[in-house]
Amino acid sequence: MLRRLSIRDLAIIDQLEVELSEGFTVLSGETGAGKSIIIDALELLSGSRADATLVRPGSDRTEVSAEFDLSAMPQLRDWLADEELNEDDGSCLLRRTVRAEGGSRAWINGRPASAQQLRSLTEGLLEIHGQHEHQALLDREHQLQLLDAYGQLDLTVTPVREAAAQLAELRSERRQQASRDSEALRLELADLQTQIDALEQLQPTPERIEALDQEQRRLSHRESLLGGLADVGQWLDGDETGTVRRQLLRAEQELRRLAELDATLAPLAAALEEARIAVEEVARDTGARLEDDELDPARLAEVEQALSALHALARRHRVLLSDLPGLLQSLQTQVQTLTGRLDRLTRLDELEATAVQRWRTAATALSQARQQAAAGLSKAVETLLDELGMAGGRFQVQFDARAEDGSATGAEQVEFLVSSNAGMPPRPMRKVASGGELARLSLAIKVATASVEGVPVLVFDEVDSGIGGPTAEIVGRLLRTLGKRRQVLSVTHLPQVAACAHQHLRASKQVRDGQTVATLDALDSHGRRSEVARMLGGVEQTDQSLAHADEMLQRGQRVR
Repeated sequence: MLRRLSIRDLAIIDQLEVELSEGFTVLSGETGAGKSIIIDALELLSGSRADATLVRPGSDRTEVSAEFDLSAMPQLRDWLADEELNEDDGSCLLRRTVRAEGGSRAWINGRPASAQQLRSLTEGLLEIHGQHEHQALLDREHQLQLLDAYGQLDLTVTPVREAAAQLAELRSERRQQASRDSEALRLELADLQTQIDALEQLQPTPERIEALDQEQRRLSHRESLLGGLADVGQWLDGDETGTVRRQLLRAEQELRRLAELDATLAPLAAALEEARIAVEEVARDTGARLEDDELDPARLAEVEQALSALHALARRHRVLLSDLPGLLQSLQTQVQTLTGRLDRLTRLDELEATAVQRWRTAATALSQARQQAAAGLSKAVETLLDELGMAGGRFQVQFDARAEDGSATGAEQVEFLVSSNAGMPPRPMRKVASGGELARLSLAIKVATASVEGVPVLVFDEVDSGIGGPTAEIVGRLLRTLGKRRQVLSVTHLPQVAACAHQHLRASKQVRDGQTVATLDALDSHGRRSEVARMLGGVEQTDQSLAHADEMLQRGQRVR
């Protein structure tokens, strides 16, 4: 429960501290006295956006703090322990400051905390129903949230949300991977492989291209080569006496004869011998080349055909002949990339199918739980509508299937249907409810959803707007009854509601040193009598208005 609330320099509040009791507490006061500022303070402590305009003029910062008793809330104590923010006595102190120049800081039990940590903690601690929240009831997504809250379906919604997140991630990757579909990738892969096969068949390595080029030059000049080789062979070692070999042999023999007279000539004779042997080897090789099969004219056609095919391939790909090896490597790299992408797409398809099935299983379980919750909510709301003066009113929850799988909120949308009068078919609430009816419907739904186990502190900002008379007294009784299970704080203008409270706080304002200052007082029995009489109307309190207030308070306090 909320034990204590302290506020300093927030709007027209300079400083106040109020202790709150269990049960149902009302906050009343004239318009502009600062009642809703209390709601602003609680919203700040719930991690809402810090607004520097809330800082009291002339002050450097706003500070709000609240002390909660968590002794009966083990889950929240465990959360604090996990975040290393816990206190041993089960208490929890929230504090937040907002600077006039912008920015804010927060603390939980004296330790620095983030706004997100405040939100995470207060989601299980404090629930604020705003002044205009009944308009939100017309929104279908909000209606779905209320149904889930009533059915306490958090644990059933979580698997759907997780499956939807996984499915969304897979589909996002699928879209990024597949600018083209799998079939288009397969066709592109087949085309690339055809090109690779053609290149590999021609073996466009730098060595082979160079070898073919040289062989083509050699074969295309076959006659010239053969004639030249024949001449060289004849010159080196032909039948004529003047060949190079014979001349060298003759010179070598002469030097060996002379070396017998002058030994220094022996090396010259040896050198001529080496030259003669080399000439003989060249002559033999030349003869062998003349008989070489590679000089066959048929080989030239083969080589030129291979070169022509390579040149044609280079033209087709608009590259130089020397670039064909790099082209082959590039195509092979593309194939590897596309193959990997196709494999991933195939795997993504498998993963997506599994994720869809997981989502459907979770969504089916959620749908069944929602149907059960809808039956209970309809019954509870209709009972409350009857108490609130809408006898015979009907309330139903309509389920509409979503067109696609994968929504984080499940397989269906819901719509609240109402009928204000007996015998009339229910229609969407957004189409049929008048202002007063909407206020009562809103209250009935809020009370119904708040009646199930949930957060221990409920705050209502003028939940009773748009109603009055006997219905207002019923509202007060409902909130008092709700206060037996929760701590309820409600801002109200209605004396019938205020008379039912366990505790009554009054906001008022006055001018000090030229500035408006708001105060908040906990009223005793005399103060409550006076405030309820004021709320009943009239410029001055009379014996009649005080007697009316006494009667109203007696009725309100008799509610058990």
